[in-house]
Amino acid sequence: MKKKHAPSIARIMAGTADKNASLFQRLGVPLGDPAAWIELDTRRIALVRDLEMDRVEKMGHADDVTCPAEHPPPAGLSPDRETATAEAATQLLRAARVEEVYADRSLPYIFAWHLQQAEIDVLYDDQLGVLDRRQKTHHELESLAAAQKVTEEVMRMMCEIVARSSAAADGTLQHEGALLTSERITSMAAIEFMKRGFSMTHGAIVATTPHVADCHHSGEGPLYTGRPVVIDLFPRDESTRYWGDCTRTVVHGDASDTVKAMHTAVVEAKAAATARLTAGATADAIHKAAEEVLLRHGYPVSRGEITDHPSIQHGTGHGIGLDLHEPILLDHGGDEVLEHEVFTVEPGLYGRNDGGVRIEDMLVVTNDQARNLNSLPDSLHWA
Repeated sequence: MKKKHAPSIARIMAGTADKNASLFQRLGVPLGDPAAWIELDTRRIALVRDLEMDRVEKMGHADDVTCPAEHPPPAGLSPDRETATAEAATQLLRAARVEEVYADRSLPYIFAWHLQQAEIDVLYDDQLGVLDRRQKTHHELESLAAAQKVTEEVMRMMCEIVARSSAAADGTLQHEGALLTSERITSMAAIEFMKRGFSMTHGAIVATTPHVADCHHSGEGPLYTGRPVVIDLFPRDESTRYWGDCTRTVVHGDASDTVKAMHTAVVEAKAAATARLTAGATADAIHKAAEEVLLRHGYPVSRGEITDHPSIQHGTGHGIGLDLHEPILLDHGGDEVLEHEVFTVEPGLYGRNDGGVRIEDMLVVTNDQARNLNSLPDSLHWA
């Protein structure tokens, strides 16, 4: 009888694929039940509920598709579905004579605990489920471009609604005979996305003074003529599960000189970061290119502090794909960027008194000039 040898490298990912993008990428199906993905050298094993085996087999990503019932421990499987999946994953690895297994950052503790009880060492690989998702395939780039195109369609609609509204005597905006608020724009955007098969599971940002001074405030209350409105839409395409992400700033009527100056600085900062966004550059250098422009225009850094006057509160962008925010960040200390990574570039300025300005595009890294997936203008005026 041929003796079984332990694989030289074993890896595991586990959880629910509808919430774990790395697991979904491997299984190909957004399962809501616990599942695991196990690699034994080059052999790829999908451990899923028996009812889901056919669906996962059809995706063709796994060499073997199995279920917990095929790998019971000596005392039998737990009636709890997640526990049973962890028990079965442990038994599968034990049968392969695995003594140590590499896990990614998302491994649920229930799986780690069962592996440890079986005296299998769980080792952490900080690049598992990160590096392989950073560089997008042609299919992924197409999915992101399609998501961004729809995001821009709705963005244009929302900006035009704000710009073309009427102003009441108190300066509040009126649309179709009713007060126009941050919440109303958010609801209208959600409806438009739903019509297109997209969802806004993380909400949206439609913010003006004073709330926009906190750069991640979702916004609330009436919108006013003459005040900048930062609109940040980040929906998910439910057919592909890839995200769009776009920000524009719109002013109804005339913008103040202060807001115009902020806008000029932000547009220049975005251009500076975009020019540096090439394969081999560091995320640190790309961020600094944008930050240095804003500093040169006289705006201070105020991270963690909400200010009355315009200031810099955040980095320049983030990776995007199956998650809205993916490694790496375009920020201080950021690593080298890779060809076919996709980033948002979104410098901004924020203050209580004058409001905020942020403009955000989605770009694909190449060995030359980055490819911009956006086509909307950067203008403050959309009427």
